[in-house]
Amino acid sequence: MILAAGKGERMRPLTLTLPKPLIEVNGQPLIEHHIRALASAGITELVINHAWLGAQLEAALGDGSRLGVVIRFSAEGEPLETGGGIFQALPLLGSAPFVLVNGDIRTDFDFGTLALPAGCLAHLVLVDNPVHHPSGDFGLVDGRITLEAPEKLTYSGIAVLHPQLFAGCTAGAFKLVDVLRPAIAAGQVSGQRLDGRWVDVGTLERLAEAERLFGTAS
Repeated sequence: MILAAGKGERMRPLTLTLPKPLIEVNGQPLIEHHIRALASAGITELVINHAWLGAQLEAALGDGSRLGVVIRFSAEGEPLETGGGIFQALPLLGSAPFVLVNGDIRTDFDFGTLALPAGCLAHLVLVDNPVHHPSGDFGLVDGRITLEAPEKLTYSGIAVLHPQLFAGCTAGAFKLVDVLRPAIAAGQVSGQRLDGRWVDVGTLERLAEAERLFGTAS
């Protein structure tokens, strides 16, 4: 699943008329970088949620055949935040663990390396803390995510989730971290440190950073 429902308010004026995942980075819409990378890793059945200017996303991507994948869309009238958006899309995602990617990052991470260890409900990919988020989100100790570590890393927006992570949830807006925290406390969330390049393309300045870091289209 690719999360693509945000308004991208910090990317204005670009996002006043264009959904953030369609902003070009290195000569290609941001979301297409993800789709091509997922396809090359053998992940070809995709669900994409949308809200703000979502019709443009559907028109641009279609059924995914142009990119070698099958795309189904989960439309949100109002943004449901990360957790609520995933919960709404669960009927499209099935009963097996699935890869989750934030639509507003740029990375060369190899999605084919992802796995969900036995007994875990989630596996998170973390990165070194960027300048705009120096305090980090989660600790990583011996391959397990913790809330208590004195030094924390930043969640990259890449994960593997089991649908059971959302057991007991109800429809509506809520954050992914709301369901992650109890699972982390129960020792059911594993993690790894990203080895490669990564940018959270959340502002115009970081869009320029992504252009510089990744160079030509790939």
